Amino acid sequence: MSENAERDSICRLAKSLFDRGLTIGSSGNISVRLDDGWLMTPTGSSMGNLDPNEISKLDLSGNLISGNNPTKESFLHIAMYDERPDSRAVVHLHSTHSVAVSCLADIDKKNVLPPITAYYVMKIGTLPLVPYFPPGDINLAKAVKEMASDHHAVLLANHGPVVAGKTLEDAVYAIEELEETARLFLLLKNMKTQYLNQNQVNALTKLFPN
Repeated sequence: MSENAERDSICRLAKSLFDRGLTIGSSGNISVRLDDGWLMTPTGSSMGNLDPNEISKLDLSGNLISGNNPTKESFLHIAMYDERPDSRAVVHLHSTHSVAVSCLADIDKKNVLPPITAYYVMKIGTLPLVPYFPPGDINLAKAVKEMASDHHAVLLANHGPVVAGKTLEDAVYAIEELEETARLFLLLKNMKTQYLNQNQVNALTKLFPN
């Protein structure tokens, strides 16, 4: 796909996420890996009305080449890419239900959400919780990097999800599945619930490795 086509895809999918309430205001950011660097959504921009010509282009060293200044969370994206060479896109959202789950005190920090559906296991697998750091803190990137080699999706405590994918569409579909599973988890909380058992999870993981 050409760089211009990637820019158009970022704008199209970002607007879809915004229009469906998966991100609000100027929150959330998207990046795509290029052969000579990255495209990233600009800082302070709304995903509902991105201009493809204003999308930030960074070189392989993370320096801005063209466009507006990149998201201040660009280091999160680069941390994921550093540990996941096959990933071509990263999406980070402040989606309501995922953020709500990230604030709970009684969750499993090694795997935040249970295997409620087959599709969650297929698209996310396991979801570790990254400890809280203030926005822009470089230690957050270090914490993400420590988990990224084994996990293509992580949940930032009191913040939101970060998901990498082999394509931008893959990353978007996975983070949508994560948000929907977080919503189901909260709806089912305090109810007797039947999750997938370990044998079912293992069979899905073998067929659909993340």
